[in-house]
Amino acid sequence: MKLVMGVDLETEVELSPAAKSEVAVFSPYSSPSTALLLQRRVVAWSKETGSPATVRVRLGDRSFDLHKDPLVSKCKYFSEASASLQSGDDDVELPASFPGVSEAFEAIALFCYGDAVALDPFNVAAVRCAAEFLGVAGLGARCDLYINQVVLQSWDDALIVLQRCQPLLPVAEELLIVSRCVESLAFMACMEILDPEEQRRDLQPGAGAATRALVGRRWDAELVKELAARDLWIKDLIALPFDFFQRIVQALRRQGMKEKYVSPVVLFYANKWVLSKKTHKFWASTDEAVDGETDANRRAAAILEGVIGLLPAESAAVAAGGAIPVAFYFALLSRSLTLELSDESRTKLREQVASNLQFARVDDLPLPEEEADRSIADSREVREMESIVSNHAASVQRKGAEAVSELWDRYLVQFAGDPKLRPERLAELIGVIPAGDRKTHNHLYEAINTYLVVRQVFNARSIMPTTVTCLNFFADKEEDANFAMLQEHRGLSGEEKATLCSHLDCRKLSHEACIQAVQNERMPLRLIVQALFVQQLHTHRAFTECSDSFRCMHSRELVPGAGGYTPSPGCPAIPTSQPLSSSSPYDSHRGPRDAKLRARDDASDYETASFRIQALEQEIISLKQTLQRHNTLTGSASARREREGKEPSFRVAADAGTPAIIKRRATVSGSCIGSMRWGSQRRCASRILRVFARIAVFGRGRSRGKQSKCSAATEQPNCM
Repeated sequence: MKLVMGVDLETEVELSPAAKSEVAVFSPYSSPSTALLLQRRVVAWSKETGSPATVRVRLGDRSFDLHKDPLVSKCKYFSEASASLQSGDDDVELPASFPGVSEAFEAIALFCYGDAVALDPFNVAAVRCAAEFLGVAGLGARCDLYINQVVLQSWDDALIVLQRCQPLLPVAEELLIVSRCVESLAFMACMEILDPEEQRRDLQPGAGAATRALVGRRWDAELVKELAARDLWIKDLIALPFDFFQRIVQALRRQGMKEKYVSPVVLFYANKWVLSKKTHKFWASTDEAVDGETDANRRAAAILEGVIGLLPAESAAVAAGGAIPVAFYFALLSRSLTLELSDESRTKLREQVASNLQFARVDDLPLPEEEADRSIADSREVREMESIVSNHAASVQRKGAEAVSELWDRYLVQFAGDPKLRPERLAELIGVIPAGDRKTHNHLYEAINTYLVVRQVFNARSIMPTTVTCLNFFADKEEDANFAMLQEHRGLSGEEKATLCSHLDCRKLSHEACIQAVQNERMPLRLIVQALFVQQLHTHRAFTECSDSFRCMHSRELVPGAGGYTPSPGCPAIPTSQPLSSSSPYDSHRGPRDAKLRARDDASDYETASFRIQALEQEIISLKQTLQRHNTLTGSASARREREGKEPSFRVAADAGTPAIIKRRATVSGSCIGSMRWGSQRRCASRILRVFARIAVFGRGRSRGKQSKCSAATEQPNCM
């Protein structure tokens, strides 16, 4: 029995557990393993030549005992190191920059001994890079031939080789292995889209059907993940590292794939690696992460910046026909607020969001979870949306201003019921949209009304402890904090209500909203009167339109040939050249110009009513001040008479009874009707409307009188 370097020549060679596990992970196609074949070949070489293995090659934590002659004859790397080998140094350690694992070196060593190397998609990239590093003649050409004729013809093989190139960079990039696999995968993906069988079955792989299912829905990462799994080629691409995925997307666009198929692939990739909470938890819980949360955010930020760079431009997105749902942009925006992005990437994402504002739904806009220490309006999500919408409103080339204004008003309704929202902050958010951009004020009225309702509830709850002791009202510390919050966020004053409601224009309220505003006791007096006046204008316009339509209908019935009127034989027919509809004195002056004049008259009447309301408010304030001064004088006079011991007269006694009345009236605010009773509000509004009606009737009477005088003056010369 002979022993060569501790190896029994007559017994079977057994691998170590580490070598077995590494071989199993590296290439499942290798059977028997390359390591076992190499050890047998070394033993056979020792038997044939009678020379022991004098060279020990170290690679990481493993070592290989080999013969000098095969290595020097086939490997340029070992031939250059032959001088050190002749000096008696038997150990050669490969540097850390050596590409590939130990199996790649085993395959090269087996090739140096003259045996064939079993190539497969799992080891061909590593063997090719290792052969290039060691300068093995002939093996590199065999690997390139295998890649071109076998790997690049199969989707699965090209995908495996590309994934195996990740630890082999940059050598694999220099040998064009990565670029060849990328171009091949992109070409096969284009062929998958153009497959006639798919077109006959009306299947749009990964693009049309998936994205159409996401339009008009709230973003759901799990639903998007299920849609991505329907097409295997998309599922394979989004599993790649981002560097390879980015190059494949660029190759798809370069080879002519339509954007409606490319954009959904980017969407699915971002959903898996950036928006998915499961991926974030997996990264945060890995053993390699020092600080799990920070490392997960850093990896997500790097991928998100790359995804933002892959997003199509605005013109391309329009050409894609909605290939990317609008909710996706807002989902990326919400995720970016928790990550550290570069200024360039953040600016580009904001521009993408701003260009899609007119197509967004209120459910797409980000909203934070309720926080105990601050208001929702002060969160970073709302402030980010405020900045984007304000920049869009200030842009010269903005699109869909009316749609954006309605979207913003709906967004305000979402958090207008927050009890921690300050009135000045709400007014600031309302002012983000210019007044002229709002076509309707219905949603703005809803937001303000919601805020006033919440404030009224808090005001009612804050005065409840007056009936019981404050010490027994709250049971624990949490309720004490709630009571402190109630005291901090009391009901609004009349001036604050007037400031908020000054943004409302009753002329832009719908008929139902206008009726609700008239009956809303939380609204200021000025708004209620304006709503009443606008409602009167709406009613007058409705009656006018009804009378015009009725007159036109009957005019058509009287015109011969219209199908409704047939003259009798004894009656002359009405000439068709002058129909009643054109000869009517009421219709001769009506037209588009008259409609504009009526609209202008309505606007002037509305402004006149507003100025009149302000004048009445000033008069109420002056009367209130006069009554207060009178109350002070009578109070001092009665006190002086009581000190003198004189019996007050009937007038003084009557004056002494007025302070209670004056005090009761002093609670009435001149600028807000919220502190008055509902009956008083309606009576006050009715009196004002009667005054307006009298003024209007008086004006019409004067105009008619002038017309009658003028007609009489013109008839006298004719009679003479």
